[in-house]
Amino acid sequence: MSVKIGNIDLGEFPLLLAPMEDVSDPPFRFVCKQNGVDMMYTEFISSEGLIRDAAKSRAKLDIFEYERPIGIQIFGSEIESMREATRIATLAKPDLIDINYGCPVKNVACRGAGASLLQDIDRMVEMTKAVVGATHLPVTVKTRLGWDDNTKNVYEVAERLQDIGIQALTIHGRTRAQMYKGEADWTLIREIKRNPRIKIPIFGNGDVNSIEKAANWRMEYEVDGIMIGRAAIGYPWIFREIKHFFKTGEHLPEPTITERVEVCKTHLDKSIAWKGSRVGIFEMRRHYSNYFKGIPDFKEYRMKLVSLENIDHIHEVLQEINERFQTEMA
Repeated sequence: MSVKIGNIDLGEFPLLLAPMEDVSDPPFRFVCKQNGVDMMYTEFISSEGLIRDAAKSRAKLDIFEYERPIGIQIFGSEIESMREATRIATLAKPDLIDINYGCPVKNVACRGAGASLLQDIDRMVEMTKAVVGATHLPVTVKTRLGWDDNTKNVYEVAERLQDIGIQALTIHGRTRAQMYKGEADWTLIREIKRNPRIKIPIFGNGDVNSIEKAANWRMEYEVDGIMIGRAAIGYPWIFREIKHFFKTGEHLPEPTITERVEVCKTHLDKSIAWKGSRVGIFEMRRHYSNYFKGIPDFKEYRMKLVSLENIDHIHEVLQEINERFQTEMA
């Protein structure tokens, strides 16, 4: 049976790309979409930034037809700001609006936004109600298990937010106190999915970094879909590999060095097209080591790639990588 968010049909068991700051931009989303991701989100966008018309926040509203279905994720600490930001984001014509109640980083959570709202469920409910009322689009939420081990209150969060109109919930299996350390615990996510009161899709997030884990956790924790974040950085093939395994029970071959180079080039070219040459080349530097992780003696090439400022020279180095390692890794 298909999983639906409002009228958005995501298929039987959707794979979602997590919204990641400084990662989930249109160039990265492009290569993930090419590899079979079912649903994507923008980087999270500050409600205050949208209202002030800050250039960085406005740029994050850029979405493209080939990305659909796509959600715009917003965060903030003030209810009225979130209401107004929802109206602004709606004008960008995404398929849904997502609220971030999960970001654990200090400059978000300690300013009353993101995971901070897990300390005040009444305020979270009030804020969510304001967002739901400010748009005709489906509203979804991404959050965590709770603030810390003593306040794992996501079970209550799920019920109360469903009651005021959210249409899907993604749960990261850690508390805010854990940040990204330790292991994600999906047992409470399963409890929420088993709650007879819960009718909306429940997606699990956290530590899904292999085909086997995706397949095992799909069965063990009974979620409606899986959201993948860090494991897709430099490895967008994870979506197609998981889907192929679900369909056939077989593993696809890992991407060849030629595939790695071609996808890296595509990512780079899209980055330049969207951000301009200088910024596009600079921001792409964080991705090279991920695309070529595990390749022996790669440091020399990484140092070259992160120092070059000319697109033609970068392409030359990528071609050199392809020619050298195609032979060595054959």
